Amino acid sequence: MDGFTYGWLNPALAYLVACLGAVIGLRCTARALTLPRRRRIGWLLLASGCIGGGIWAMHFIAMMGFTVTNMSITYDLRLTLLSLLVAIVVVGFGVCCVGYWPDSSLALYLGGTLTGLGVAAMHYMGMAAMELGGSVEYNLWIVAASVAIAVFAATAALWMTLNISRAWASFASALVAGVAVCAMHYTAMLAVSVRFGTGATPAGGVPVDQFVFPVAVGIVAFITLSVIVVALAPEVRLQQELAAPAAPQARIKVDLFDGSLR
Repeated sequence: MDGFTYGWLNPALAYLVACLGAVIGLRCTARALTLPRRRRIGWLLLASGCIGGGIWAMHFIAMMGFTVTNMSITYDLRLTLLSLLVAIVVVGFGVCCVGYWPDSSLALYLGGTLTGLGVAAMHYMGMAAMELGGSVEYNLWIVAASVAIAVFAATAALWMTLNISRAWASFASALVAGVAVCAMHYTAMLAVSVRFGTGATPAGGVPVDQFVFPVAVGIVAFITLSVIVVALAPEVRLQQELAAPAAPQARIKVDLFDGSLR
């Protein structure tokens, strides 16, 4: 097996996409926390799509560099797309936990744990969608380590959404989050071993490069549109200023009879 068939190209691109999704997700969550509770859902859902979609795209961009000698690899497209939905939903759950209960430590740890487990489930669902002429086996201890990294990374990311509001700090935090997500992925890949079988690749699968590129482009386009939304949406302070009634201008009247001012 080789997880770096194209050298550092796949890991670098995967890291870039993970960081891009994380930074926009952090900015969206920071915007949500400045709003009243009833108006936060839009920003939180946007954050979920950016972070979850970025993690999913990161996983399969990295998988494009995974090869097994003398064995072709395809994927069950329905299960693969289901793993994308799982990533967005579980990240959305965690983001909403901290978005609606930002002062609760229980919400932070519960959201981080469930989000981390969901991200790990997304990864192993993606691996389960893999079809090849053999069987995939896992080292359970390394699997457990990858799940622990996922939970830690998710909890740290949710903590950052609560404690980081400045743009430069969001960029720095996204770089750290990207490292954590990539570490989880490649730790999980260390657990993989492939035992050769007797048959060829099962029919019906799709090569990873045929579906990941268009889907990843769609996700990056979605994140780019989210960047535009974040950039164009006015800050809460500006919204309040625009909504505030204008101060009445002083009016001076001159009494035509006695010349006095009123």
